[in-house]
Amino acid sequence: MRVAGNGLLCCLLGALGVLAVRPAAAADPGWTMYRGNAQRTGNVDGKPGPANPAVLWAYHSKEHFIASPTPAGDRVFFTGLGPFNVSTFYCFATDPKAEARTLWTKTTPFIKMPSVSSPAVVGDKLIFGDGMHQTDGATLYCLSLATGRPLWQLPVPGELVHLEGSPTVVDGRVYLGGGNAGVLCVDMNRVTLEGKEMDLPAIQKILDQKWAALQTKYEADKKKDPTFAVPPSDDQLPKPAPVLLWEAGKDKWHVDAPVTVVGDRVLVASAFLDKEQLGDRALFCLDAKTGDIVWRKPLKINPWGGPSVAGKTVVVSGSTIGLDPKAVKGARGELTAFDLDKGDEKWHKEIKGGVVSCAALTADAAVVTATDGNVRVFSLATGDRLGNLDLKTPIFAPPAVVGGVAYVGDLGGVVHAINLADMSEKWKLDLATDPAVKAPGMIYGGPSLQGGRVYVGTCNLADNGKGTPTAVVCIGEK
Repeated sequence: MRVAGNGLLCCLLGALGVLAVRPAAAADPGWTMYRGNAQRTGNVDGKPGPANPAVLWAYHSKEHFIASPTPAGDRVFFTGLGPFNVSTFYCFATDPKAEARTLWTKTTPFIKMPSVSSPAVVGDKLIFGDGMHQTDGATLYCLSLATGRPLWQLPVPGELVHLEGSPTVVDGRVYLGGGNAGVLCVDMNRVTLEGKEMDLPAIQKILDQKWAALQTKYEADKKKDPTFAVPPSDDQLPKPAPVLLWEAGKDKWHVDAPVTVVGDRVLVASAFLDKEQLGDRALFCLDAKTGDIVWRKPLKINPWGGPSVAGKTVVVSGSTIGLDPKAVKGARGELTAFDLDKGDEKWHKEIKGGVVSCAALTADAAVVTATDGNVRVFSLATGDRLGNLDLKTPIFAPPAVVGGVAYVGDLGGVVHAINLADMSEKWKLDLATDPAVKAPGMIYGGPSLQGGRVYVGTCNLADNGKGTPTAVVCIGEK
């Protein structure tokens, strides 16, 4: 994507009783795709946020946190964008009493391009991409969750090629959009190095041996002359690449939004770039094994947020603007539902405000935010309006939905908890004035929830390089 009235009920209140997300399984299924799952709820463990919120910890920075955070166990991952578009990938400890908040980071020269990608977490590995709309060429990275050491990386060259959207990982396959590269599918468990194919345990052994050798040399150099001893770096390790299984839509589509994988289907939202006059503004359904097109449906405006899927219903949002606060006035949006199997349109709604983020789906409803400041709820089956709350401030970030509550961050830096049964506001927390934060900023990446806590980051892209402080925040029970 290009970065740049209280509670009006429109349907029977009884219908809203089914808005709660189905109970999650006891085991954490992992954060294998954008916003955690195909429904894009921003939560995978089924635990709602705090009833009486308080900031448990805050990390202050001057970087811009644009991507949605990814929580994983006792860690949470954020992508920061600093001066000259230099990115730093952060692994934070979630424990409020942690002695060290930052467990490890990755930045240049390892991360080659600016990044706004939320990582996918699969077991003990995390996967994310780099590149933004203004850049050409990108790299997909797979790192160790514990140490941040690289396992493999896939360079994807080409003009207007960037890996902005989060990867989706299903059955050992990584699916992601690549801008002008279309959609790529790689095998995360098979890699090639110097023309030889091997599995991850084999390459892990090679990388560990190389790292040990580099560390031994460094210790020896320190004894000889500590002034000139250089510690080992990731760039000194071999660079295996995952096996590319297929690529679809190269130089025909423009895919910035995260793709969604459900069963044997891959849902892809492609945009048309007016300035460059390229791309195909449409929703594609692909065969997950081959990348072949199953069906294609044209869209009226660009689907920057990407598709969300619940059952047999695919919901795609759209906006006439990207992430540009100066363009909010007059922005328009839409929400369209399609049948997963055949691509038939189920319903379509025009919205007075751009919907730049994805919808969050429950079993029976679609929840969306918009640049006109409204949080809207629609029936998943019919598209009928079930509820609306005007927060009076433009919203870019997708909502998180769990336990009948929507968690929303707005461009004023305020986090809201909204009861979906009556569209009343349960609570709100202003990060600009909260004593533990005191960092005025905008929320671009949707709040993510895990273990009853809300994680969110802020940015200040509109401060024209003044370096206004930003923050990464953990909100929990008082």
